[in-house]
Amino acid sequence: MPEPTKLQPAEFQPYVPAHESRREFTFRAVLLGCIFAVLFGAVTVYVGLEAGLTVAASIPIAVLSISVLRGLGRASILENNIVQTTGNAGQSIASGVIFTLPALIFLGFDLEYFRIFILALLGGWLGVLFMIPLRRQLIVEEHGKLTYPEGTACADVLVAGEKGGSFASRVFFGLGLGALYTLFQNENLFAAWPGSPKYDPNWLPGASLRCAATPEYMGVGYIIGARVAGTLFAGGVFSWFVLMPAIHFFGARFPSPIYPGTAPISQMSPSDLWSAYVRPMGAGAVAAAGLITLLRSMPTIYGALKDGAKNLGKRAATVSTRRTDRDIPMSVVLVGSVLLVVMIFFFLEFKPVPGAQVGWLANFAAALLVFFFGFLFVTVSSRIVGLIGSSANPVSGMTIATLMATAAIFLVKGWTEPAFGALAISIGGLVCIASANAGDTSQDLKTGFLVGATPWKQQLAVMVGVIVCVFSIGLTLKAMNRGLETFTPMKEAIPYNLNAPIPGVNVQQSHFERAHFLLTDPDKTTKFVSGSPYILLNALGSPVLPNGKYLYNPATGKIEIEWSQGIGSAQAAAPQGRLMATVINGILTRKLPWGLVWLGVFLVIAVELLGVRSLSFAVGAYLSIGTTLAIFAGGVIRWIIDRLTERASGEGESDVSPGSLYASGLIAAGGIMGLVGVVIKLYEGATGHELHLWFPAGSLAYRILYHQWIAVVMFVLLGFSLFYFARKPMKKERG
Repeated sequence: MPEPTKLQPAEFQPYVPAHESRREFTFRAVLLGCIFAVLFGAVTVYVGLEAGLTVAASIPIAVLSISVLRGLGRASILENNIVQTTGNAGQSIASGVIFTLPALIFLGFDLEYFRIFILALLGGWLGVLFMIPLRRQLIVEEHGKLTYPEGTACADVLVAGEKGGSFASRVFFGLGLGALYTLFQNENLFAAWPGSPKYDPNWLPGASLRCAATPEYMGVGYIIGARVAGTLFAGGVFSWFVLMPAIHFFGARFPSPIYPGTAPISQMSPSDLWSAYVRPMGAGAVAAAGLITLLRSMPTIYGALKDGAKNLGKRAATVSTRRTDRDIPMSVVLVGSVLLVVMIFFFLEFKPVPGAQVGWLANFAAALLVFFFGFLFVTVSSRIVGLIGSSANPVSGMTIATLMATAAIFLVKGWTEPAFGALAISIGGLVCIASANAGDTSQDLKTGFLVGATPWKQQLAVMVGVIVCVFSIGLTLKAMNRGLETFTPMKEAIPYNLNAPIPGVNVQQSHFERAHFLLTDPDKTTKFVSGSPYILLNALGSPVLPNGKYLYNPATGKIEIEWSQGIGSAQAAAPQGRLMATVINGILTRKLPWGLVWLGVFLVIAVELLGVRSLSFAVGAYLSIGTTLAIFAGGVIRWIIDRLTERASGEGESDVSPGSLYASGLIAAGGIMGLVGVVIKLYEGATGHELHLWFPAGSLAYRILYHQWIAVVMFVLLGFSLFYFARKPMKKERG
């Protein structure tokens, strides 16, 4: 393959010359790509909600595609490129969705499947159409200046596969061993040992050491590397071993609750301290870090906008007829973009968030804001990923800027009711999805440029991938929110008078819609309870109840049960979604624990002054230490492998390495098996029957295996498997 950086655009010759025609946009390639889009879209939702991080999917998809199409016969490098282009849409759309739309839950609204579907579809298509006019300038004219690291690495994989290289076995090993491990570890499956071993030190009240010992966290840690994983864990150590013990030390002497807590600190567990005090601080830290990241990128953003404006009408006077120069026609792009913006207006106008109706003027303004910020940040995203890669793309910072500007406009207009918060999240969600998809589409088009693909076929493949993946993304979000939910008795039932409601507490359903639900008692025993006697209440900004949903029993006149949504729990923290809700609440309602928010802001400033990139630290400070410790374990293994590899060859691991491919398999396995566990919980909730797959409490196997040290040993063995396969060379096979 020619060396890209040493050739001028006019001299560059792709792997497949422009005059040569090979199998490309075939039915089997599109079908296989759609399967991967559905699969990796669902896995990205699962892992992203858990860890607050996403990893690129194009390389593992390309590796798997090479193996599958080779088995089917007559495989073409351009077919494999269409597969990875179509499949990668699932990961990029899922990233934009999970960073924003869960905020609706934190604002007190329901997350509807149809809303997720439409916003993801419109935002994804908008990102593709807005990026098409930029392709020639960014991908072709600036070839050698904008490297697009993930796109270039994926092209290397495709070329190696075309020459007979085989990488898929390492991904399949990760899938197989990761799935087997998760089957026994996951608390919704066999639960052979504790899924998250923990240690609460008596010598430091308020602190807790935990590890969510899942293969997907270990895989994520390995791929992001030791530096980022270590920074994430440092944030967790600060929150769980400095801040929370300090809160307990100074606050335990007070007999009454301290805002925003609703119970005395002396009675709060580490999890309660984290939920009440650390999360607001962490949200402030992540918001500040996102804005700092955006400000740091301003020179690049300014350059992107300047170059984009300079070259806006600079398309060649004579349109090239070469196969490798053909985009979707500009007339289709312009008409399609206008139609999408019109569809956004009609969707917001005629299908508002339930309980969040606004006037047509606000919805029209929202559609214009989506158009303006969408094109602005699609341009920025498409260029910036060419310089620093998709993993460092400050999409969350762009979304925060969009939300802050939108909320400020709403505030000036006096639109401060909760309904406008939901509208602002819809705007931010569309912009975030469009920006995320444009960045990954740019990487895919760079891959296509290097291997000699037909641009319009790739662009069409992305749009097909968007259509397919939004089905699984919405289903996965809804499934996780319901499958990971918990109903627990209140520590102390709270008297409530419907005729004199508590401020911030409102009736959401006069008759709870569930026929029955699974109630988890403090001793972890469970039982099914009828939902018919209860009234559903929603608390938002209440001085008495934490934000959330509660069940009120009219017979006793008390709030008896807390209903914790799956999204927002320790298992699916959704840090970016909570951050977006915090930004909206902070501007529109100004009802925030500002002391804690500002503490997070100045913590980030201190970290930046130390010379550390603060976004990873801020996310780590927000997440449970169980998440960051497991990610750190993967990062440590990557550090060891890099040191050994450098000693042998003089350079560390690449993105296409045995360890990275095995780690990709672990991530996919953990996500897939985790979703199987979620489906089981959904079945239990729908039928009223618990499934005891294996190891029932009290059995001999349970008494032997269900110990903290067993969980630690098994996680160490999983880590050893990652080390072993990372060190074992891959065999190159001829196809």
